[in-house]
Amino acid sequence: MNIGAKLKELRVLKGLTQEELADRSELSKGFISQLERNLTSPSIATLTDILQCLGTSLGEFFNETPEEQIVFGKTDYFEKYDAELKNDIKWIIPNAQKNVMEPILLTLEAGGSTYLDNPHEGEEFGYVLQGAVSIHIGNRIYKARKGESFYFISDKNHFLTSKAGAVILWVSSPPSF
Repeated sequence: MNIGAKLKELRVLKGLTQEELADRSELSKGFISQLERNLTSPSIATLTDILQCLGTSLGEFFNETPEEQIVFGKTDYFEKYDAELKNDIKWIIPNAQKNVMEPILLTLEAGGSTYLDNPHEGEEFGYVLQGAVSIHIGNRIYKARKGESFYFISDKNHFLTSKAGAVILWVSSPPSF
């Protein structure tokens, strides 16, 4: 762990200058500067005082929880192919089932369909990346082609079909796949 860099980051987040932090912690500006550049090391007591001035504790300061992943690529996708329904589902956000929203990349082969989804509380959104789909909601059918999107409340039976195949970005909230 780079203690100096982390101290500087906390100081800047709190909007303090080195001089202001030095005054609050009863240290010299030079000492704070040396700490931030890792030219010296503080005693535990001094570090505790500095961290108190920065609104944190030793435990919080040294807790190194891994940074949350924000960007995902193809190597992160989870894929499932269903030969019976002739579709391929790629969860493009790993462990999305724990989220309020679940985006997937759905590829329907010619004549393929998605699972029949029973009515549930939530919403569905889709964007057709390739091909065309029929959106079956209750006993109504809607068509969407490449470049078009769809949105509906999930309170009726619903599923998608495609005569010639399609690729859809589909977001379901809450997750239902």
